[in-house]
Amino acid sequence: MKIAFTASARPEAQAALRALRHVYGEAGEAEAEIIVALGGDGHMLDTLRRRLKDQKPVYGMHRGTVGFLMNAYDEADLPDRLARATKAEIRPLIAVSETRAGARIEAHAINEVSLLRQTAQTAQIRILVDGAERMDALFCDGVMVATPAGSTAYNLSAYGPIIPIGGRLLALTPVSAFRPRRWRGALLAHNAQVRFEIIEPERRPVSATADNIETRDIVSVDIREDAGVTLTMLFDPGHALDERILREQFSV
Repeated sequence: MKIAFTASARPEAQAALRALRHVYGEAGEAEAEIIVALGGDGHMLDTLRRRLKDQKPVYGMHRGTVGFLMNAYDEADLPDRLARATKAEIRPLIAVSETRAGARIEAHAINEVSLLRQTAQTAQIRILVDGAERMDALFCDGVMVATPAGSTAYNLSAYGPIIPIGGRLLALTPVSAFRPRRWRGALLAHNAQVRFEIIEPERRPVSATADNIETRDIVSVDIREDAGVTLTMLFDPGHALDERILREQFSV
């Protein structure tokens, strides 16, 4: 089994990188069958994004802050763990943002695409789904579209629904909605096409962020699932992503 290692800049991740390379050696990413990512969830998302073209599976080990997408770190028996690992397949989102300056910027998101106000002014956002207007003006701090893999991240913190990893759904969730005050969002089909349009973008500027890739001063953003890409995460038996997501629904 050909393995390539990648690590975040954290000291513990870099130390693990040196230790694992010493024990197991390493193939380059071009030749590797599996990529092992060392760090936290942010590094896992970065590693998955680099797999958009070759779609090689990624096995994460926790050497960072948050490790929801990672397995426990252990130097022993790595090839055996990789051979026994279970798969979680996900499809990323594509966000195409248009800025006030006229630029069009495309970015992929594994977890979510989120819009947030840039100033103290409340954002006002028009929402369209599959070309039909669903809300003429959402007054809010922000709004997001989350994948099943991202439903337990920022989406859950904003009181959005948890979606099983195999659920063919997207969560559309407001952040601190002011009007309509009691609107808690919507569940959409996985192939829905969502468009956000910013009302008064000069007076009420808004940024769009695809995971950790931010575009500021947007006037609109179009979001859809990338049906042509399937990304694979590997998990130790008994600690698969679908089980973790299920446990989150019963946590108190």
